[in-house]
Parts: sequence; structure tokens; C-alpha cells
Amino acid sequence: MKFVKNTAFFFLISMLFIQCKKEAPLEINSVVKNEIQYAKGFEIYKYKGFSLLKVTQPWPNATASFTYILKEKNAIIPDSLKQYAVVNVPIKSIVVTSTTHIPSLEILGVENSLIGFPNTDYISSEKTRKNIDAGKVREVGKNENLNTEVLIDIAPDVIVGFGLSNSNPSLDILQKSGLKVLFNGDWTEQSPLGKAEWIKFFGALYGLDQKANTTFKEIEKEYKTTLALVQNTTTKPTVLCGAMYQDQWYVPQGESWASLFLKDAKANYLWANTKGTGGLALPFEVVLEKAQQANFWIAPGDYVTLKQLSDSNPHYAEFEAFKNKKVYSYAIHKGAKGGILFFEWSPTRPDWVLKDLIKILHPELLPNYTPHFYQQLQ
Repeated sequence: MKFVKNTAFFFLISMLFIQCKKEAPLEINSVVKNEIQYAKGFEIYKYKGFSLLKVTQPWPNATASFTYILKEKNAIIPDSLKQYAVVNVPIKSIVVTSTTHIPSLEILGVENSLIGFPNTDYISSEKTRKNIDAGKVREVGKNENLNTEVLIDIAPDVIVGFGLSNSNPSLDILQKSGLKVLFNGDWTEQSPLGKAEWIKFFGALYGLDQKANTTFKEIEKEYKTTLALVQNTTTKPTVLCGAMYQDQWYVPQGESWASLFLKDAKANYLWANTKGTGGLALPFEVVLEKAQQANFWIAPGDYVTLKQLSDSNPHYAEFEAFKNKKVYSYAIHKGAKGGILFFEWSPTRPDWVLKDLIKILHPELLPNYTPHFYQQLQ
């Protein structure tokens, strides 16, 4: 009898030990490697039957982060992770809130899953515009004031939103209504390849990780191959950027996404040494003094002709780049409703942006290349 009791006791202890092992907290950084290489704002950890998606920089200077469990069919989620939002993947329907998300959907071949977007006129990509024109994509208000009634009615598997801060009442209401809201911080990335790597965010939602990884590797390869073209270039043309807005001239700061492209394209960008990732506001006189002799003027706002540019401010004609017709704009190529294709596609295809700039600054290196975005103002 004593033997039976002891056996039962040790069996019970063994079962408790096994159960405790099953429920031990999952250490996401100890064994499984983060699959994201360049992006600073999100991480992906792959486990058997599920992925852990962490958005660590949903907005600039964020102190909050968000963790989502992407659960495959019949997967078992450890108790230590059940505090996080669970999204069943692959998803079948989605609402996104930025045009920068559209290229990822189209490249992955899932654009037909888009059922809602705030202000669809901003979307320029032809594939998605066809779906909008066919009534397959609902208007869902504006980013800062989403139409919660419409979103609750169409009930997408996922709403991919973004925030300027931790205050977003529309997204809070949608979450309380039971809808799955995921923050996407692709717009906070400054590295060209880091911004492009967010295609893996969408790949994980659709169970298309391999396709997203393959696509990104192709973009990375093209970017690095193009970068290698200018490594031995000795000339560095001087470059001016931006234009006047409400009595101030805004130029990209030296650590910004736009400035890093110019650095990689071997340009002597005149404000490359400034600190910061946003825009630097300067008086016109300061810009004229520093950049009047600049060889090129890149991205002068949304102007599409030299006349339009000089009509807005006659003093623009004082710059040598204007006089020599060396002004290049991203705003010429527009979608059917007037949206600028550069804003939509450039984050996902930094290789195209870099090639465009090298074609402008060092045309002999890409003699047969036709730019995707930048065109010379006439």
C-alpha cells in the first residue's frame, strides 16, 4: 500500500513538473532569431504554428510597443503569450490606412483582399484603382477620424493603422468593438532598405513570408548592385532640395530618408551634415546664399514645370540649377485621381529611387535606364 501511495505521489509530482514546463514563459529573444535585418520598428519571431510580431516603433519617439500573435490553424499558444492580441492567419480581408501599404499588397498578389481605405482618391496604383472603381473597396473616412460604423459593418480580419502618438480614439473604439487593429510604423523608418523591409509585416499576415522574403532580397540585391556603381565615382555634384512653404524653405535634414538616398547616390547634398530626420526650416536668403550655385535641384515640392515653379516665387529663377534646367521632380507621375506615385511606391522600391538619382547625377553609369519617379522639369 505504501508503495502504491509513493508511486501515485511521484506520478503526481511528475505531471505537475511537466505541466509547469509547458507553461514556462516563452523567451522570445533567447533562442529564436528576429528575422528582420534592416528595419528598426518591428521584429518577427517564428515558432511552430505561430509567429510573434512586435511593433517597437509605431510612431516617432514612442515609448510603447505592440505585440501580436499570428496564429496558424490548430496552433497552441503558450499561456505566457495569451495576454497579447491574437490574429488568425492567413487573413482573408484587410483595411489599410496608408498608400504606402498598397504596393506590398499588390506585390504579394493579395490586393483583392483590400475591402476598405480612408479617402480612396489618394490611391494611384492601377490594380487597386480597378478594385476601387468596381466598388470592392469601401470608403472608411479619414485617418484621424475613421468611420467606425462602416468598419464594424465590413468587419475586416485586420485593420492596419498608424498613429502620430498614443492617442487615436478611432482605433481605440474599433479595438473595443472586437476588431483586430495592428499598428504599422513603416513611415518612421529612415533607412531606405529598412522602410522597404516592412513588406515582411504583410507577408506574415498572409502566410506569405517566403514570398515577402524573396521579394525583399531582390530589392536589396538591386539596391546594393546599384550602390556599387557609384563607389569609384570621384565627382559629387552639389544638390539643393525642397522649396518654400509659408515663408520658410524646408530642406531634408541630414539623417533623413531623403538625405540618405542622396548620400548613397554620391551627391554633395548641401545640408547633409545637419542633425535630425525631419525637415529643416530656413529663410529664403540663407538657402540662396548657400545653394545658388548648386548643380542640381531635386524635389522642389509638387511643381511639375519650371514656369509653375517660378510663378509661385520669381526668386527661384536666381538659382543656377533653375537657369540650367537641372530641376527634377517626383510629382509629374500621378494616378488617375491625382495621387503622386512616388509617395505610394518609393518606400517599397528604394532601388528605383536610387537608380533615378544616379541617372540624374551620374547619367553615364546608367545610360539605358528610364527613371520611375524623377523627371526633369521643362
